[in-house]
Amino acid sequence: MNNEALIQDLRPQLEILEPAEAIALLTERFPGKVVFSTSLGQEDQVITDIIFRNHLPVRVFTLDTGRLFQETYELMDATRAKYNQTLETYFPNTQRVEALVQEKGFNSFYYSVENRKECCFIRKIEPLKRALTGAEIWITGLRAEQSENRSDMPVLEWDNGNQVLKYNPLIHWTYDQVLAHLSEYRVPDNPLHRKGFISIGCASCTRAIEPGEHPRAGRWWWEESKKECGLHSA
Repeated sequence: MNNEALIQDLRPQLEILEPAEAIALLTERFPGKVVFSTSLGQEDQVITDIIFRNHLPVRVFTLDTGRLFQETYELMDATRAKYNQTLETYFPNTQRVEALVQEKGFNSFYYSVENRKECCFIRKIEPLKRALTGAEIWITGLRAEQSENRSDMPVLEWDNGNQVLKYNPLIHWTYDQVLAHLSEYRVPDNPLHRKGFISIGCASCTRAIEPGEHPRAGRWWWEESKKECGLHSA
């Protein structure tokens, strides 16, 4: 069955199932080939809880860019402790980071969109491609409300850049639903969220937002762009 036929077959089923049921279906259909990438954000913590609490056979991994907040590292440890599960961690290629810093300095990303995307590629996109090796289903924590770029994303789509089917179980969830799940199941989350940091990435590239600002306004706030790093470019 080709990718388009797979999507047409699976998407209607995934649309009506709860995330835990849908992930269970995918793990049965693609045994050993379902992975979840977590950035430790609130949406990702919901999905981590669903996977670990229901003992679903999904490989869970995260990307450590080397520029994360200390609170994010503490959350990694708290999550591991709560579920007694491992978060596989992928790091950037050391030689590429060293070459970037030697050529352009530690903060080249502030000076142009191209520089910022170069840093994102080295620290996030290349490690992601390694982490997705062998996977057929990539689970993400994307929600339609997060940005205009994500407003039309379906629950299941083909990610051409990574050559994998991407399942977005929370795509239709509201932020209130995310918060309710975190509260109900006592899922650990980042204390920075309560200080105005809604979307949390690298410490150097994330600020708190003001009341009424878009949730993604705190990411790469110094530039006019689509506020994406390239991880979810089709």
